[in-house]
Amino acid sequence: MKKTIGLRIDVDTFRGTARGVGTLCEILEKYNVKGTFYFSVGPDNMGRHLWRLLKPAFLWKMLRTNAAGLYGPEIVLMGTAWPGPRIGKHHADVIRRTAAAGHECGFHAWDHHYAQARLMTMSREAMRKEISRGVDALTEICGAAPRTSAAPGWRANELLLKVKQEFPFTYNSDCRRGQPFYPVVDGEKLSQLQIPVTLPTYDEVLGRDGVGDDNYNDYQLSLLNEDELNVLTIHAEAEGGRCAPMFDAYLKAVLDRGYRVVPLGSIAEETAGTAPSGKMILAEFPGREGVLAVQETK
Repeated sequence: MKKTIGLRIDVDTFRGTARGVGTLCEILEKYNVKGTFYFSVGPDNMGRHLWRLLKPAFLWKMLRTNAAGLYGPEIVLMGTAWPGPRIGKHHADVIRRTAAAGHECGFHAWDHHYAQARLMTMSREAMRKEISRGVDALTEICGAAPRTSAAPGWRANELLLKVKQEFPFTYNSDCRRGQPFYPVVDGEKLSQLQIPVTLPTYDEVLGRDGVGDDNYNDYQLSLLNEDELNVLTIHAEAEGGRCAPMFDAYLKAVLDRGYRVVPLGSIAEETAGTAPSGKMILAEFPGREGVLAVQETK
């Protein structure tokens, strides 16, 4: 895995699907790079996150990233006064074109807002129902079941990992830090590989420790590890929107440095059966509100 970057693209919203995915596909085609797109396919209710503005950490994040400018002004309205539009229903063609272009299409969420806010407190049956709705919708769109999933906001726990075993995923990307591993839950080694995200996202670092748009790429480049796998998450709403020129420049820079940029599925194929066992725990994470799933370090 030397000089390797796994590229994960999260698609959270109606706007991100409609506008950002196509832009990212154009940039990736320019450099002959493939990535793994994780699609949310149910209602876009992201405006319901507004209540979190009462929490200082979330309010500060919204201010330092200029969320309305980044995600579009409609983000504050989606799913508030009325149910949000179903992303997969309106933009199935976008998802199909992404798959036809050779990118891997994985399952992110049915209702991204609901999953991020409630997934870790759901019962086993509620988790199964929420995942099943989204997987069924994505399967209908793509004509085949997704082989990978990624929990929104890395909000995942051990129960979720066990529930995912009931679905045809071969690997997931539900946590942060570390290297590919097979989770051990209640003494049982699960069969679905985990590929953690190792690099920070744009919204996690912007406005912190002197990082701004002018030096963001330099900061990200400084974090790359030539000797271990790097996994980067970008968002269709950010890098497919206002930050598209920045991502274009970043991609050129890493390729010029001799890195290979591949979908997570390629990493899963290269590490399947050989990755070690490990534990996933919940912990606070820089630039994020609350706790999220991370790989336990020894």
